[in-house]
Amino acid sequence: MITFLSGGTGTPKLIRGMRHHLADHEIAVVVNTAEDLWISGNFLSPDIDTLIYLFSGTLDTDSWWGLKGDTFSTHQELERMGGDEFITIGDRDRAIHIMRGELLRKGMTLTATTAHLCTSLGVGARILPMADTPVETIIRTGGREIHFQEYWVSHRGALPIEEVIRKWDDPPFATPDVLSAIRSAEAVIIGPSNPITSILPILECRGVREALRKVPVVAVSPFIGDAPVSGPAASLMRARGYQPNSAATRELYHEFLDHFIQDSRDPVEVTGAIRMDTLMSSPGVDASLASAILSLIRGV
Repeated sequence: MITFLSGGTGTPKLIRGMRHHLADHEIAVVVNTAEDLWISGNFLSPDIDTLIYLFSGTLDTDSWWGLKGDTFSTHQELERMGGDEFITIGDRDRAIHIMRGELLRKGMTLTATTAHLCTSLGVGARILPMADTPVETIIRTGGREIHFQEYWVSHRGALPIEEVIRKWDDPPFATPDVLSAIRSAEAVIIGPSNPITSILPILECRGVREALRKVPVVAVSPFIGDAPVSGPAASLMRARGYQPNSAATRELYHEFLDHFIQDSRDPVEVTGAIRMDTLMSSPGVDASLASAILSLIRGV
């Protein structure tokens, strides 16, 4: 089994490529949940939903968000009535949020709720929330604090960042399922996701770093030069005191890292890094990258 640490869109693209080489039941994904939030009475878990939709064959891979062919009648009606829903949520997508919210209100854990949704939609991979207790990524900007989703979706990531804060009532513990998926993996792959908001929340869960030190770990940089392939990773890295590049990304993971992959076009030199084509914007690049990583892991 190969286990991924995932958030955003970079790692799901790599997972799409890995599905050309592994059966879904051979893949486990530990997912960032620090961008989850209650909205309109329902529970949105964007990084989990991206993976559920990917494995169920329903993901809108043009936007890498929501369901392909979805409609937005409910969202439009809420807007008409003055509702303050800053995220555009599709009608079928909303059904997932409604079901998740109902199950959570009934006392199910997020792990159990995710397993229920995966079974309902025929997902064969193991999709595992990083923790069962709430964690939020908060952006401090202009002397106020806003949820990361508001910063990224409502403000398009255009606000100056004073600080990136992780908030919780109880310090997050990795679930037993997460630790098992890491410890039993042939290797763990940290995909090209935003280090600050997608990967660090997972690493901050108690038990994860210790588990990673005991298995082979491969990380893929999300940067080419000082710019991420997509998303606000550059601003977020600077806000945490890091340069937005592959060298700083490797440093974030160095304590448990066996192999570090950066793009063949990246002008930043990282000692010991392996160069591959990581720009998964053309057909077949994701599958080729996944194949090369598997060969690296298996020494073939």
